Amino acid sequence: MKNQSFNTTILVDQTPKQAFDAINNVRGWWSEETKGDTDKPGAVFYYHYQDLHSCTFQITELEPGKKVVWHVLHNYFNFVNDQNEWIDTDVVFEITSKGDKTEIHFTHLGLEPDHECYDICSNAWGTYITKSLYDLITKGKGEPNPIEEIVKKARKMKAEL
Repeated sequence: MKNQSFNTTILVDQTPKQAFDAINNVRGWWSEETKGDTDKPGAVFYYHYQDLHSCTFQITELEPGKKVVWHVLHNYFNFVNDQNEWIDTDVVFEITSKGDKTEIHFTHLGLEPDHECYDICSNAWGTYITKSLYDLITKGKGEPNPIEEIVKKARKMKAEL
């Protein structure tokens, strides 16, 4: 059976190294509320967005200028019944040169149309990849989820102590 995992592709004028560096700058295109290293082989990092979504990833492949793979260790959505839909799936970024351009092919292996979160998740991934990551690579600035206001206030209060 054909793989039905969500995937999308972008093409940019920048180099494979620039694309690779941008992908690993998760706070620059996905979420400012990410904890842990997002650019070291074997590292574990944590993503959080409001009370809607939290996820723990391990970086299983990091091939400079060519490939990035994150393995989902833990996941929580507040809008689905089956909390296991993302667990043990892989988020894959494949980077290739296409003439004088660079192609980034994104696949969330295991995020398939029969999953309860598919519509919301594929729509979100599509926006993050084709808009925010694309903008980070091509313009130097993406549109990640901002740190929640309460977190900003707590950090400011702590800094003032």
